[in-house]
Amino acid sequence: MSFDENKNVGFKKPIDPHFGTKACHVGQEPDQWGYMDAVPPICMSSTFKQLEPAVTKFEYGRGGNPSRQCLEQCLASLEGAKYGMCFATGLGALTCITSLIGTGDHVLCVDDLYGGTNRYFRNIAAKNGIESTFLNADDPVKFVAAMKPNTKIIWLESPTNPTLKIWDIEKISELAKKKSKDIIVVVDNTFLTPYFQKPLELGADIVMYSATKYLNGHSDVIMGAATLNDDKIYEQLRFNLNTNGIVPSPFDCYLVNRSLKTLNIRMEQHMKNGLAVGRFLESHPDVEKVLHPGLPSYPKHELALRQMSGYGGMVSFYHKYGLQESKTFLKKLKVFTLAESLGGHKSLAELPCIMTHASVPPDHRALIGITDNFIRLSVGLESSPDLLNDLDQALRSMRK
Repeated sequence: MSFDENKNVGFKKPIDPHFGTKACHVGQEPDQWGYMDAVPPICMSSTFKQLEPAVTKFEYGRGGNPSRQCLEQCLASLEGAKYGMCFATGLGALTCITSLIGTGDHVLCVDDLYGGTNRYFRNIAAKNGIESTFLNADDPVKFVAAMKPNTKIIWLESPTNPTLKIWDIEKISELAKKKSKDIIVVVDNTFLTPYFQKPLELGADIVMYSATKYLNGHSDVIMGAATLNDDKIYEQLRFNLNTNGIVPSPFDCYLVNRSLKTLNIRMEQHMKNGLAVGRFLESHPDVEKVLHPGLPSYPKHELALRQMSGYGGMVSFYHKYGLQESKTFLKKLKVFTLAESLGGHKSLAELPCIMTHASVPPDHRALIGITDNFIRLSVGLESSPDLLNDLDQALRSMRK
């Protein structure tokens, strides 16, 4: 299946025609380096010489670093944002963003979130006096109606991890800002990257990423990122980042900056393979249901086509058996690797109920559909026939 055939899936929002050029050039200018390096060097220095007291571009590595700066500039350009920021981890980005608010404030979250995000709001933010509510956002009017006088942040993932729900970001943002001019709408865009979705254009205030995933794409970096346009929020976040010290290493910044150069090509291949896997699973006799926003069977397929420019390699599905069969399936896989995380070049498979989302309370897992027969796949860059054959033999192994 060629990428042109993928386009026939019907995504209506155009992909930025200059995306690849920006990824290769913005923040990468050789003139900024002493040796005119064509590829930005790794600046490992923890401190920097000052021309006179307090007169310097960089003073201490926690506050800023040349390797981090060129990555942040590149990320901002890909998002069409004024500012880009990098953090030590995705959860570090979450922590820094949440520190914009304080005791007595409220966060309205969608009901399906990355397990670490759910755990942070329930167990850490709550101890700091920040209240959180987790609700389904299928109906934007009902969702926004749950805002309280003390609601300061709306936290969205779209698509969500792991049940791949998508929400109407534009409508939720519009309604929320009519209700409160000070509300901050955050969208975790990790699954799509700025190549396939630009939440700032849909009304979000902050776009957050686990850069560990598709942005880096090689499963060898842990990092978080955020992009935004608001000057005041940016200054607050930059202060919080420096004060909390949640910064990435220069080497990790170098690696992610390198990876952005192939992001558009990788995302196209992830979409190809993900669609091939989704279509195959829909036709398999041992599969009960497939979740993939690019498939016509997906409940909000039309919203996906309207809101996104494409889709990555995330596919979730329910098979027809139980917990033991889930374990059997995962043990039998040969091309897919049984592992947490996602968005890398290798295909990964996991069982969210006892892996990535084990910390989510059991009643909440049941409510959002994280059951014993629910499998999450991160479809990588391998040859699609090998992926399909691997899934087929592992699925057949579950039969009694």
